[in-house]
Amino acid sequence: MGIFDFLTGEFIDVIHWTDDTRDTMVWRFEREGHEIKYGAKLTVREGQAAVFVHEGQLADVFTPGLYMLETNNMPVLTTLQHWDHGFKSPFKSEIYFVSTTRFNNLKWGTKNPIMLRDPEFGPTRIRAFGTYTIRVKDSARFLVEIVGTDGEFTMDEIAFQIRNIIVQEFSRVIAGAGIPVLDMAANTADLGKLIAAEVSPTLEGYGLEMPEFYIENISLPPAVEAALDKRTSMGLAGDLGKFTQYSAAEAMTAAASNPAGGGMAAGLGAGMGMAMANQMANQMTAQQARPGPWGAAPQPGQQAASPVPPPPPVEHVWHLAEGGETKGPFSRADLGRMASAGELTRETYVWTAGQDGWKQAEDVQELAQLFTILPPPPPPGV
Repeated sequence: MGIFDFLTGEFIDVIHWTDDTRDTMVWRFEREGHEIKYGAKLTVREGQAAVFVHEGQLADVFTPGLYMLETNNMPVLTTLQHWDHGFKSPFKSEIYFVSTTRFNNLKWGTKNPIMLRDPEFGPTRIRAFGTYTIRVKDSARFLVEIVGTDGEFTMDEIAFQIRNIIVQEFSRVIAGAGIPVLDMAANTADLGKLIAAEVSPTLEGYGLEMPEFYIENISLPPAVEAALDKRTSMGLAGDLGKFTQYSAAEAMTAAASNPAGGGMAAGLGAGMGMAMANQMANQMTAQQARPGPWGAAPQPGQQAASPVPPPPPVEHVWHLAEGGETKGPFSRADLGRMASAGELTRETYVWTAGQDGWKQAEDVQELAQLFTILPPPPPPGV
């Protein structure tokens, strides 16, 4: 082998790129003086594209495959250099490998609340966040518009710009969609497709595309969420009377299980128990006195329940003191007959339960009335 063949062999390059960082979008093949040897082998793997830039001008784009870098394989570069087919000297160019795989699980979210007019709640604010997937669709355009001469371009360098585009389009779409806030959760898939379609034209100008876009959550301000929770609780309660009884029973159970409550907890539980008993008794009485269905009279064979009468009042009984002895007890009717027969006078001492000591009959208001129906004693001398 001659010296020329040896030097020609030394000029041969093997150009390829493997990446395990999972966030590198573009990587430039580094060679001293950017000299690429004529006849070099270029390996472009699946999920990659190779872009040649010669003297600052994009020369060619290679898709996955194995290439021999010769004039017949690089027509664009050949035209730029005005090469003859036999010219085999090294040439100065730059090779950029572009990852065309998907970059998944990228985050987006609204930094500030979005104002919108809800059909049910009126003006309100919402926040949202989710994930998206990005991919290089046009390697040449992406290199020209975004990367420039960056030797290693990562996803983090463009993620902030893409998030701004997403939030802008999301705010515009969600404000003009007219979907009630309570129905947004059921329409996140359709909203995601709509927003992805609105973002796509801007991304295409960068040489990118968005295969997937997801809305994970749409939330309201804490005050609005608290009001919705109360409204939901009222709907779940249904019968407020039963809900009150249930709440009282829960409070009694909690008070009874709290030893630190002492007598106060016991008194609170007893009071709630009496209130519940009275409420249940009133409901039972109302149900018994209620007429048949639709306000009609009881059906044949159906007995109408009569209301329970209240207990009779307790009648006072009286004791009399005569000759150092106690007589009785006597009812008021008995005392009336005794007053008519002269056995009970105004000066007779009487006593009943709850009375403070013995009193003359005329000093007790209830018995003084017995003597008003009798004529007074005749005047003397008549």
